[in-house]
This record gives sequence, C-alpha cells and structure tokens, in this order.
Amino acid sequence: MEEKSNLSQRTAEIIRRQIHDEHKYQYGQKLPNENELSEELGVSRTTLRESIRILVSEGILVVQRGKGTFVADKLEWMAGERLSIHEFSDTKVTLRDLYETRMIFEPEAAALACRRASDEEVAHILELGEACQDFLLRNPAGRERINSEIAFHSAIIEASHNVFLGQFMPMLTQTIEQTFALDYNLDVIAEDAYKDHIMIMNFLEKRDAQALKSAVTIHLHHAFWTEELQWQEEKE
Repeated sequence: MEEKSNLSQRTAEIIRRQIHDEHKYQYGQKLPNENELSEELGVSRTTLRESIRILVSEGILVVQRGKGTFVADKLEWMAGERLSIHEFSDTKVTLRDLYETRMIFEPEAAALACRRASDEEVAHILELGEACQDFLLRNPAGRERINSEIAFHSAIIEASHNVFLGQFMPMLTQTIEQTFALDYNLDVIAEDAYKDHIMIMNFLEKRDAQALKSAVTIHLHHAFWTEELQWQEEKE
C-alpha cells in the first residue's frame, strides 16, 4: 500500500512538472483520456486516478463530470494556491482552527456529494471507507490508516462536484496529519471513527443527504472533543 502511495505521488509530481515547468498543458486545457495518459506515464489507471486526486486536492486539476480532467483555469489555480497545504504549514494554524473550519464546510459538502455523486463514485467512496475500516482495526495509528482516512474523506468532498469546496482538501489532510502528530487519545479517536464511518457510509449508500450531513458533523465533533480542544468564544 505504501509503495502504491509513493508511485501515485511520483506520478502526480510528473504531471505537476509537465504543467508548471514544461508548460505541456495550459490553463483550462483538457488532459488526454485515462487510457492514453496512463500508457504515456507507464502507470496503471488506478495509480493515475490517485495521482489526479492528489492534483485536484491541490487545485491544479479539475474533474468535470462527463467531460474529463482539465488544468484549472487561472482564477481557480490562484484560489488553490491561497489554500495550499504549504500555506497552512507556514502559518500559526491550530488544530482547533482546522476542526472548526472543517465543521463549517465538510458536512454541507457531504450532503452535496450525497445528491450529486454518480453510482460509481458512491461505490468508490464505500470501497475507500471499507479499506479505512480495515486499517482502523489492524493498525489505527499507522501510516496506511492515515492515508486511507484522507482518501475516504477527500473522495466525499470531491464527489460534491463543487470546485471551490475541493480547494479545502489540503485543510482536511492537515487536520488528520496534525491529529496523529499530537498522538493523544488515538485509540479513542479510532474507536469513534470506526462507528462514525459506519453511519457515514450507510447514509451515503441510502442517499440520505440530511442524515449524512449530521453523521459527518457528529464525526468531527467526536474528534474535536476527544482531542480535548476547546471552543474559543469571541470576547466582547
């Protein structure tokens, strides 16, 4: 699994370099179809899909349902850069800040995904969720579990088919990474996450958008309180 993740990262870097350095693809340009591009890069279609997912989360690529994958136009790219993971790493963003922001946008993104995702996308999300559940049971604090958690939640946001919401995926990644780096109450978080994921997958499969929105909200609140974070009330 780790080797596959590294290959996806390397493939994403090649595409990133083709766009940024070689200018092989321009703003708004459509990439070759999946078969052609995977053959050109010498990787499987599965690896290519994960690489594209990485670049979508960075705001470099945009997937347009039924049309294909495009290099983000300049305005979208600038928005993605403002929300890049490097920006979060370089500023004093606390774990509380990240969770509070996720609570604002992620439940609604999940509700949109419930309404807009194709049957294939729902099946893929459920597959990622089951893989995450497996890692939760086998090694809840391991790197594979972390990666699977990121992949599961990112796929839900991506299925919202809202380009701007997709720019928040680096924030999701940073929240999960910081939670594990803190190394506090991870067993309790894993236990809650396992139960919460069952709710999330169940309501997504049933296409119950309102219930899914509530399930994601509960999931984030579980992690927030288990980490013993505190709401910061605005002072008069």
